[in-house]
Amino acid sequence: MTTDDTPSTLREVLKKIVSDKADRFTESVIREMTRQANLYGAVNLSQGFPDFAAPMEIKQAACDAILADINQYAITWGAKNFRNAIAEKSAWYLGLEVDPERHLTVTCGSTEAMIAALMAITNPGDEVVVFEPFYENYGPDAILSGATPRYVTLRAPDWSFDEDELAAAFNNHTKAIIINTPNNPTGKVFTRTEMEFIARLCQKWNVIAITDEIYEHILFNGKEHIAMATLDGMKDQTITINGLSKTYSVTGWRVGYTIAREDITSAIRKVHDFLTVGAAAPLQEAGAAALRLPQTYYEKLQATYTAKRERLLTVLKATGFECYDPDGAYYVMTDIRAFGYDNDVEFAKFMVKEVGVAVVPGSSFYHDPTLGSHQVRFTFCKKDETLAKAEERLQKLTTLVK
Repeated sequence: MTTDDTPSTLREVLKKIVSDKADRFTESVIREMTRQANLYGAVNLSQGFPDFAAPMEIKQAACDAILADINQYAITWGAKNFRNAIAEKSAWYLGLEVDPERHLTVTCGSTEAMIAALMAITNPGDEVVVFEPFYENYGPDAILSGATPRYVTLRAPDWSFDEDELAAAFNNHTKAIIINTPNNPTGKVFTRTEMEFIARLCQKWNVIAITDEIYEHILFNGKEHIAMATLDGMKDQTITINGLSKTYSVTGWRVGYTIAREDITSAIRKVHDFLTVGAAAPLQEAGAAALRLPQTYYEKLQATYTAKRERLLTVLKATGFECYDPDGAYYVMTDIRAFGYDNDVEFAKFMVKEVGVAVVPGSSFYHDPTLGSHQVRFTFCKKDETLAKAEERLQKLTTLVK
């Protein structure tokens, strides 16, 4: 670590050790807010991990796999049983025919899936279109892969995009567009019309659509999940990313996957091999059990999250937040101007220290922080006791903010 007393020549030498890429982004703000919640004893409505139990069936499957000594390396690009289960689920849920031998790569979470996909297809000078507000990994992922992110803004209250603005972001340097639907942090579910417009641009410019579909089963208001790979002409131009984390409440397992055509999958597998070698073998066996759960599991999941969504929205609106009601995922983006704050970071600090509820400042989801300076994100993937405690603490806002 350098200080003001460090000789300037030494400071310059040390500075050059750090890559320019690493200087272009910060550590995760979301995960920092979890650390702040732990530090101040706040209710953690910042990071999107469930604090309730995962399904007993898949926990037991993980234990059984460990006891059966499935504890060594699986095939680098995924255990056969798990890949078969992914193909089966893709067929019945998405109507997408997938060859488990040629089209799948199992990764260490959807986070690794995204960086492996980008590193597999991009070169220096390529551009990647990213909708903002975005899940905070996407911009750094593009940078780390050597590409340049091009941002297109989704605008509240419905988080729609301007078709002309999106079309203008595509050019001969565009290699990929990242689409997260249902979306983190906004809860937007891209419509069929929107997806078809994006598909036409991808086909015009020979661009790969990388779709993060990790929240595919968490939908509200009768919304439908549209998978880009199922649209006409897009199966071979799509890298579908998914994983176990959100649907099965196992964010710590870090098991994800990609679906792509054979040549792209081959490239992803090579990158993945040298990034992480492979995902945890016993958890892949448990993942196969998870993906084969009956339809009733997903119906119950949606009912559970619908109730939690309504509970959090009710208390936030009663407390004075302007809420952008989500159609999917398990987050609520809010406007904080009613509380007299013009700085989302300062408001988030106030919330965690004085109110005792941790949130994520909206600026962390934009390349230009000013675009999110009046927003904070809450999550509702928490047990009822946690939400009740948050409700109680949020009542303080009426007295703390005049």
